[in-house]
Amino acid sequence: MNAYALYFTAPRQIQILPVALPPPGPGEALIQTLCSAISAGTEMLIYQNRFPPDLEADSTIPKLRRPLAYPLRYGYACVGRILALGPHLPPDWIGQLVFAFHPHATHFIAPLASLLPVPQAIPPERACFLANMETAVTLVHDGAPLLGERVLVLGQGIVGLLTASLLAGFPLECLVALDRYPRRRAALAEALSSPSPLRTHDPAEPDLHRILLEFTHGGFDLTYELTGNPDALNDAIALTRFSGRIVVGSWYGQKQASLNLGGAFHRSRVRLIASQVSTIAPELSGRWDKARRLQAAWNALHHLHPERWITHRFPFDQAAQAYCLLEEHPHEALQVLLVYDSPDPRKE
Repeated sequence: MNAYALYFTAPRQIQILPVALPPPGPGEALIQTLCSAISAGTEMLIYQNRFPPDLEADSTIPKLRRPLAYPLRYGYACVGRILALGPHLPPDWIGQLVFAFHPHATHFIAPLASLLPVPQAIPPERACFLANMETAVTLVHDGAPLLGERVLVLGQGIVGLLTASLLAGFPLECLVALDRYPRRRAALAEALSSPSPLRTHDPAEPDLHRILLEFTHGGFDLTYELTGNPDALNDAIALTRFSGRIVVGSWYGQKQASLNLGGAFHRSRVRLIASQVSTIAPELSGRWDKARRLQAAWNALHHLHPERWITHRFPFDQAAQAYCLLEEHPHEALQVLLVYDSPDPRKE
């Protein structure tokens, strides 16, 4: 059958191209995509040609185990239904709603073992947030917040919103989120309308460092850098107290970080922690594996309802407009979805 897939063909160029799919083989399934989420962080680095050459897209996702070079298929948050199965697989999988770490496409074939059944209580659009929620769970694990700590989250894109929402469930002394876009700050405040130790700020507010250092009596115990902007690392360093932790969840691609390490940092004993969802921290791996972490992410999705942050839905054939929006008007968008209206190949 013929499917259509999204290709990054050159900087700021998107093409939807046909892909011939064979029937699913042993252990495989054919999936028809219903919706897929665009990552406004990682995917925009691909779109803008800001990725390190020859780095694998993702060594833990089979469809992304290839060097980052144009033409490139990318994406990792597809939700769809199983239309057909390879030989000798249980037929009750037909029609099952599943999540797949797979690039954007109308249809695709994947190993059945790699597909994640979507819990019955979770609708397809909410399921599109699974990959970013797993990232947020990982960030919380790597930061290991303690009762009564003062926590700062820099950046309120989707990963920042999800991370801050999880942190709001902890018994913290305070939780502060910074983002330059009012819509993102408002989205977090609205989502946490129940009592929580939250306050939000524009990082451009005059004298903000002094205000926050006074408010926290010397700085934050735990800071998350999730802006995608390496300059924000200096804010993280300046606002984190002695012996605090800075969890760096941003991927900067080819953007370089110019850090001010000649001042208070030298004596601060602040720890910089690199956090990335592809692996589990060694100190947790004896008790946690990917399956358990994914279950925690599903549970969090069940309670948080992040589909409230979907601001735009683009038909798949208008995907180029979605990426233009994210680059040219990022203040307008939270989560952008691609939505699909593909015919059922069993009727072709």
